[in-house]
Amino acid sequence: MPQGVGGVPPQPGPAPVAQAGGMTENVASALCYLAGIITGIIFLVLAPYNQSKIVRFHAFQSIFFSIAWIILSVAISILSAILLAMSSAIGILISLFHLVLGLGGLLLWLFLMWKAYNNQKFVLPIVGPLAEKQA
Repeated sequence: MPQGVGGVPPQPGPAPVAQAGGMTENVASALCYLAGIITGIIFLVLAPYNQSKIVRFHAFQSIFFSIAWIILSVAISILSAILLAMSSAIGILISLFHLVLGLGGLLLWLFLMWKAYNNQKFVLPIVGPLAEKQA
């Protein structure tokens, strides 16, 4: 048996509470981010999960993050295409910036899923407070 501080066995933490559907809140929260808008809407509609304030927060944040990400990506793609058509060196830099931004978005998406799975609430700037109001 593992020993805690001073030879006292460590106390187990609280067990995650399973919803009526069998999924715990942390798993449902992480899955809200899996397919962005789609899974966000699914968890806002599914009966046992739409009652949980934390799952609703992650669902709304996932939806708002996905919409913002799509808008930003399309805007940078259009700007990059216009500048590349003009055969500008700035167009090449914008294209490289778009690649770096895409990698950053992927890492942020994975980070949000990880935080939600670990029962930690990470509030993104701008879209996070909107999600808190909706939840």
